[in-house]
Amino acid sequence: MGLLVRLIVNAAAIALAAKLIDGIQVRSIGAVVIAAIVFGLVNAVVRPILVVLTFPITLLTLGLFIFVLNAFCLWLTARLVPGFEIHGFLAALLGALLVSAVSWIVSALIH
Repeated sequence: MGLLVRLIVNAAAIALAAKLIDGIQVRSIGAVVIAAIVFGLVNAVVRPILVVLTFPITLLTLGLFIFVLNAFCLWLTARLVPGFEIHGFLAALLGALLVSAVSWIVSALIH
């Protein structure tokens, strides 16, 4: 999937998460686009490091800790992007699940 398509899908997924989940707020379209870019960078740089560092916990939880890592990556994105806010762990977890699901579905439809 091309970089631009991935950016658009992430932006749409973040906007959808903000609309559907209480605790996730986006102030503008610009914040959504910047959040999509930062989220892509966090997933490309920070997430692999965290996956390696938390491998024992992930192994003990039979892979369920990956959901916590995804929530952390979305929360970190919200901390880095002005105008994109996440209030609470549950909102971050549900938002990460929604963003991942939308990205996976669109990816499956494109290929």
